[in-house]
Amino acid sequence: MATAQSTPASSAKPRRAAAKPAKAKTTRATTARTSTSSASSKRSTTAVKNPTVGSYAERAVLIPVGAALIAREQVLARVNDTIESYASPSKANAQLRKFERRGNTARNRFEREVRKTRLRVEREVRQTRASVEREARRVQREGEDLANKVQERILSLV
Repeated sequence: MATAQSTPASSAKPRRAAAKPAKAKTTRATTARTSTSSASSKRSTTAVKNPTVGSYAERAVLIPVGAALIAREQVLARVNDTIESYASPSKANAQLRKFERRGNTARNRFEREVRKTRLRVEREVRQTRASVEREARRVQREGEDLANKVQERILSLV
């Protein structure tokens, strides 16, 4: 304690203040290590008793991680391929021609589908119109026949 009195009071206080939190930190860290080691020993005991559960848990973690890594690699590969495909003007022009051909193909396919649909609808309209006209002529004939019969009956009654 004699050394504490010989040192100035201003320099002694910061040392004590710094020492107390450090001690608290080490106590917390020791407690955490103790609880972690006891928990890990409990886990290892459980894993030994039932290895199937452990393997399922391990798979549940490893599968998404592996899938994410593979997806990342594929995205990076695609980005690299895309960058390479536009690395020079000739490659860029080749890509543009490729896009143009693909667009042309899609447009032609769409136009062909529209023509087929239009022709099918027109054919159905023609068939329906013809059937309606036939039915109208039949009804008209039946109406005329009925009118003639009524007239004949009226004339026969007079």
